[in-house]
Amino acid sequence: MTLAVGTVAPDFSVKDTSGNTVTLSEFKGKTVVLYFYPKDDTPGCTKQAQSFRDSYPEYQGKEMVVLGVSRDDEASHKAFTEKYGLPFQLLADTDGAITKAYDVENGDYAKRVTYIIDSEGKISQVLDKINTESHAKDILAAIA
Repeated sequence: MTLAVGTVAPDFSVKDTSGNTVTLSEFKGKTVVLYFYPKDDTPGCTKQAQSFRDSYPEYQGKEMVVLGVSRDDEASHKAFTEKYGLPFQLLADTDGAITKAYDVENGDYAKRVTYIIDSEGKISQVLDKINTESHAKDILAAIA
């Protein structure tokens, strides 16, 4: 069961693709698209990441932050980012703390779920029926 709309999004502190520490609270005042995906460089996850890459300028124009989360480590995220030219941060949830906090655990992987977190830090939408090829555009349409 995913977290409910209206819930305060659990804060976290974790390393990104470049080894920098990222906390959710640093994005207060912006809309955050926190998308969970099972594994780097797999067919569905690649299509989903490319969807965000291709729509990224539209997200920036709306003061939105895109954060991808999987249980992969920083090295895997770095290779995935470089291979597909991803312009947004991927978060290395190697211990599963974020996937657990957001209730998207699926064994050693994360379920494919996206949370839209508003500027006040509350969950405004939960998407769990995802078309990986159009996901980024679907989110933009949903929040328009």
